[in-house]
This record gives sequence, structure tokens and C-alpha cells, in this order.
Amino acid sequence: MIVKFFKNIGPGPLVAAAFVGPGTVTVCTLAGVNFGFALLWAMLLSIVATTVLQEMAARLGIVAQKGLSEIIREEIKHPVIKGCAILLILSAIVVGNAAYEAGNISGGALGMEAVIGSVTWEIGRLKLNVMSLIIGCIAFVLLFIGNYKVLEKVFMVLVILMSIAFVTTAVLTQPDVIAILKSVFVPQVPEDGVLTVVALIGTTVVPYNLFLHASLVKTKWNSKSDLKFAQKDTLVAVVLGGVVSMCIIVAASAIQKQSITNASDLALGLEPLFGSFAKYFLAIGLFAAGITSAITAPLAAAFVTCGCLGWASDLKSKKFKAIWMFVVVLGVLFSSLGFKSIEIIKFAQVANGLLLPIIAGFLLWIMNKSSVLGTYKNSKFQNYLGLIILVITIFLGLKGILSVFNVV
Repeated sequence: MIVKFFKNIGPGPLVAAAFVGPGTVTVCTLAGVNFGFALLWAMLLSIVATTVLQEMAARLGIVAQKGLSEIIREEIKHPVIKGCAILLILSAIVVGNAAYEAGNISGGALGMEAVIGSVTWEIGRLKLNVMSLIIGCIAFVLLFIGNYKVLEKVFMVLVILMSIAFVTTAVLTQPDVIAILKSVFVPQVPEDGVLTVVALIGTTVVPYNLFLHASLVKTKWNSKSDLKFAQKDTLVAVVLGGVVSMCIIVAASAIQKQSITNASDLALGLEPLFGSFAKYFLAIGLFAAGITSAITAPLAAAFVTCGCLGWASDLKSKKFKAIWMFVVVLGVLFSSLGFKSIEIIKFAQVANGLLLPIIAGFLLWIMNKSSVLGTYKNSKFQNYLGLIILVITIFLGLKGILSVFNVV
């Protein structure tokens, strides 16, 4: 039974790993420190929304045997609308992932530094973070191998490691289980908590994951009869990722409010309360979160670019490799030098804020086309869920854009 389950695991772990990155760890940490268990319901909402959208992306990939960006290029007939859509997608995903890659690599490096300590190389006037270089090299080698089965196995191990680490950290804090359950199922928005709710949902419902999932399922499965495996894989992975995020909130809520601004501070804050074990478990989790996101971000950028430009989406093709190499190298460079391109990240946030509702809307439209999906198109219930999520993504997009310009 267990052997059969692991045999049928697909891209789910990659999808879970993609949204549980250092950014998610940081947002969940701040949610726990500032609001305790109060915002756990927002993670439940995120899990439902992500499961619905990712199932659609997986179904599309298996039935059509094409990636989402390929279908966008084919199905949008108006040249101006098609050009604008492709430009927005490339800007948000490729530039955005290149900007966020530095954060992914830095997050993995923070996990290592919490245990080993910081190591820097000085080359003239330049100071290079060695841990960032190591994380970048690991991501580079795994992607360069270009073997999906290898990636699948590595991610399965890393996601299990990350899950054990964060769940154990949460258990070590000995939380009130009744209070947790109440917070999960009874929504409440504390004063000044609206933007944190938006951040929690926004860091889980990720636009590039929809592209990544649709492209990867056709690498694993090519028969419509495999759809049940893909749906189970999606559900298990997204729920597991959501539980991991909830555990980070629970662990963070155990700390007295102090100068906690990121996950590294969380590790230090837990040590005096629960001993060095908590710090080590959290460090392992942060390392796994960072390195998995450092692999999925360039991978998604490569799939999106190849789909939009009509290139072969083959892990071994030169063009595909060139794209992810660009993203990884840029991420390593920015991370190891400690360079933070605020303007690029702001641009990426605006582009992603625009992209999320557009892609959710397009996905909903395409999932109702018999010419693409035949009898596998959306049911009425799936459409109702999709419309509710579309409204949420529009709200998220507007909030995200306005927050960048300090309007909210």
C-alpha cells in the first residue's frame, strides 16, 4: 500500500515546496508572533483555494498534454491581447522569480547559518556569503541533471524533512489544541491584521505554481485515466504544505513579541524557551524550504518562457537550461553579495498582483472549453468554487499593488 502510494506521487511535492518557501516561513512567523493562533483560518482558506486551482491546472496538463503558457498562446486569438498577456506573464514570472530567487537562496542559507554560523569570503572589496553559494550550487546541479525522476525523489525527501522539522517545532511548544481548532474554523481578523491575512493567502496561492503544475503533470502522466492519481497527489501535497505553514504560525505564537522580523529570529527566539532542539529543527526546515524554492522558481521560469515563445519544454534542451541558469546565477549573485534590488522586487509584486486574477480568470475560462478538455471540463460546483476564488484573487491583487505604493 505504502509502496504503491509513493510510486504514484507526482509533482505534488514540488508544488508544496514551491509555496512553502522562505517568504511563506517569514509571513507565517510574523502572523504567529503578532496575532497568535488568530489567523490560522486564513491558511485553511488558502489550502482550499490552492487545491481547487492546482487541481484545475493538473487536469488541464494531463488532458491537453500541454503547459498553461502554451495553451494561453494558442487559445487567445486576438494578437494585441495575446501579446499583452505573454508580456505580463513573462514579466511577472521570469523577472519576478529572478528577483525572488535571491530570497529563496538567502532563506536556505539562514537555515544553515543557524546551525553552522556565518561564513564569508573576501575577494578584494567584495564579501561573498559562502552558504548562499553552496545553496545555489546544489540547485544548479539538481537542475542541470535534467532528470524529472531525480527531482521528484529529491523533493519528496526535502518536503518530508521540512514537514517533520516544522511539525516537531510546533509540538515542542506544547500548544493548546482546542484553541488551535477554534482559530482554524472560526474566522476573526484582529486590528491591523488585514494585510497579514492578504499576505498569508497571497504567499500560498502562487501564480507560477499553476504554470509549473500543468507542465510537470504531463511529464509524469500521459493518460486521462491517471487523473485520479494527479488529484490525490495534489490534495495530499497542498494539505501537507498548508499544515506545515500552520505549524510555523503555531511555533511562532509561543514567542513573546520582540524583535522578530524573519524565520532566523524565530529560531533564536525559540532556543531559550525550548532548548537548542527547537532551533535545530527550525533551521533544518528553513534550509529545506529555501533550497526547494530555489529549484522550483527557476524551473517555473523556464517552463513559462518556453511555453510563451513556442520553444520545447524539455529539461535537457539548451534554451530551457539557459533560462533557469540565468535565474539561478542572478539569485546566487544577489544573495551572496547581500544585494537587495527593491525596485525589481516591487515591480515583481505589482506584476504578480495583476497576473494572479488574470491567470485565475483565464484558467476558469479554459476549464469550461469542450474543445480543449472535452468531458473533463469543469462541473457547475467547480465553477462556483472557481468564481469565489477569482473574487478573492482580484481582492488580493489590488491589495498587493496598493501596498507596494503604500496606499494601504
